[in-house]
Amino acid sequence: MKISKTFIALMTLLPWFSIPLLGLKTFKRFFPSSMIMCIYLIAEGRLAEKRKWWWFPFHIKHNVIGELPLIIGPFFIGSLWILKYTYGKFKYYLFANLAVDSLFTFFIINWFKKIGYVTLVRLSKTQLSLIFLIKTFVLYVSQLLYEKMAISDDSQ
Repeated sequence: MKISKTFIALMTLLPWFSIPLLGLKTFKRFFPSSMIMCIYLIAEGRLAEKRKWWWFPFHIKHNVIGELPLIIGPFFIGSLWILKYTYGKFKYYLFANLAVDSLFTFFIINWFKKIGYVTLVRLSKTQLSLIFLIKTFVLYVSQLLYEKMAISDDSQ
């Protein structure tokens, strides 16, 4: 099955319609760490492309990584939602991320392969899970650091 540009556009844009439900205060609070995660994911995508961890046969444009729609759509918005409901409760945060990441790794990746969006090449699903686990900690630590800096700025 050939993936359509309409599907890619919907996958990218639909999560953004949930922003009003987040609330402006939540969006502002978690936006910086979610953006750090996007930058991290873009860098990871470049590395993965060079090391052939996965392959995106679909390209938006030449020299644009194939996972960009995932990054600026579900991953970015998903980071905001997960932080909104679990930040400050690390056990819940970890559980929520493990659940979402496992769903992606063991089910959605199969569907994406079937529709021709992405294929794992030199990476097993277990290794992909470990990469997701690293991202879980990067997002949480970046939010901790951001809040620590924001509090120290407010006290001055």
